Amino acid sequence: MAVDEHGGRPPAASTPLARDFFDRPAHEVAPDLLGRVLVHGPVAVRLTEVEAYGVPGEDPASHTYRGRTPRNAVMFGPPGHLYVYFTYGMHFCANLTCLPEGIGSGVLLRAGEVISGVETALARRSAGSARPVREVDLARGPARLAVALGLTREHNGLDACAPGSLSSLSVTEGEPAKPSSILSGPRTGVSSGRETPWRFWTDGEPTVSPYRPHVPRRR
Repeated sequence: MAVDEHGGRPPAASTPLARDFFDRPAHEVAPDLLGRVLVHGPVAVRLTEVEAYGVPGEDPASHTYRGRTPRNAVMFGPPGHLYVYFTYGMHFCANLTCLPEGIGSGVLLRAGEVISGVETALARRSAGSARPVREVDLARGPARLAVALGLTREHNGLDACAPGSLSSLSVTEGEPAKPSSILSGPRTGVSSGRETPWRFWTDGEPTVSPYRPHVPRRR
């Protein structure tokens, strides 16, 4: 397969997913996202691991559990938009919103394989790091994925169903993972609702992040 000018294989497809793809419960959207390609500027990531979060009042692990706030307002908007949040005072994580406007649900993008723009992703991930970054680790974990794609707070609210360009974001059709290859289990690092098996990943993918149960932070 040809290598693109940014140091990686080109995306498998360029057609953005339709809005109604995301207009479903997050735990149905999540496994269907595996194998799809997230494109932001020159970097494209094939998703290999995602995590679903439910609606207000029902899923205590969701940012929307207690209702709408200025921080999570995008999750209550139309489906198919990017919700970016800052965590632990150092990392950005990216989600895609689900269900109709006003409900509040989404899918955390946990890991993937950089298939285009490898050199750009590597430069972003290597900045400020004394350790060399392996290609398999470029987007292995939600914070790393956000860095590789160049996603920060300013991208909160981007429409992922719009055609991709250097200033926009899109989720393309790609090649969906085969149902027989999709595994599920408890969500990673959450203190509430941690037994809900809404983390989905593609079996055998080296870019899937390791499972880590929640450990209370010491004061």
